[in-house]
Amino acid sequence: MTIAQQVRGEWRKLPIPLSELCISTVLRCGQSFRWKLSGPEEWSCALKGRILSLKQDTTHLHYRSIYPVTAIPSCPDDNDDTPALIHDYFNLSVDLGELYKTWSSRDPNFQKKSPSFAGVRMLRQDPWENVVSFICSSNNNISRISQMVNNLCLTWGPPLGTLEDGCVYHDFPEPKALTKPGVEQKLRELGFGYRAKYIANAAKMIVEERPEGWLNSLRTVPYSEAHAALLELPGVGPKVADCVALMSLDKKGAVPVDTHVLQIAQRDYGFGKTKNKTLTKATYDAIGDHFRNLWGDEAGWAHSVLFTADLRTFSERLIKTETKTVTKKLVKKVKHEAGVVKVEKESVVKETKTRSLKRVKDEDVGDEVLSSLAERVKRRRR
Repeated sequence: MTIAQQVRGEWRKLPIPLSELCISTVLRCGQSFRWKLSGPEEWSCALKGRILSLKQDTTHLHYRSIYPVTAIPSCPDDNDDTPALIHDYFNLSVDLGELYKTWSSRDPNFQKKSPSFAGVRMLRQDPWENVVSFICSSNNNISRISQMVNNLCLTWGPPLGTLEDGCVYHDFPEPKALTKPGVEQKLRELGFGYRAKYIANAAKMIVEERPEGWLNSLRTVPYSEAHAALLELPGVGPKVADCVALMSLDKKGAVPVDTHVLQIAQRDYGFGKTKNKTLTKATYDAIGDHFRNLWGDEAGWAHSVLFTADLRTFSERLIKTETKTVTKKLVKKVKHEAGVVKVEKESVVKETKTRSLKRVKDEDVGDEVLSSLAERVKRRRR
């Protein structure tokens, strides 16, 4: 197959309001790192053997599937599974509006911030892609994670075609593709650094030491069992395991905690400052338990809304204002013929002035831990 051999489908639409899904937020908030802006308000990604393009209005999600010639459904109108894929990928069986109401009734902070962040829902991604993406997230930012994942797909992922933007879209490679000789070295050449070894070894473990379908099977086991199983993979710690559990394995109560989430907990939920340079297990567990007690079984979903609200990328949506009221006394004086000045009328006027106080964030931390001791040492040396 050559890249040019592809067939572009027609644009179709599904009745999904912005209150249930806002793609311009969900696809940029550090859950998935492969969606690209391919046109005005149009997002595209190579997904499950096709290039899927999406755009949205207030009442509908518009989609188009572009297949390689060899993968076109025999009767595209009848057999195209793209609607089912969209429904599964965006977890559309979950009533997000009702969840927002529940969380708002329990949490004044959520009630305050959520109106500017409607439609933030958790994706249901391929677990293997999620494992690799969040191994890359260690000491990293969203932009660089996206670049690394894109380079990995360009090198080992099967090409599916191009769009009007001229970009070549590659699907995410299967674990087996990353078990070939030289993968770790090539990953290092692509800028993955110490993460290269973790990714290569994780691929080998899944292919050689785990039964086929092992990662997907973790969707059917309890959270604690799935979390423990993920921790066996090279490069996967508690936060990465929680990210995969939440965004791929249907564990809605998983709450990934990094230093960014710690800052939210300290600023908005009364957690005290810690003397430790990095998150301890006790602090990690305490924050997760606090949010689970506050928000309930879907705490990970609620956490994602507030995490997104705190990203610098979306800071313009939360504009704080300062209002000052100035009281002025206006006195009307009239000079009479005798030269005497008398007060004819006295009134009080109040003027209210409002100015914007835009939120400023130090840096867009995405889904990573930036406050490690090693990172700060490197910064001092610069």
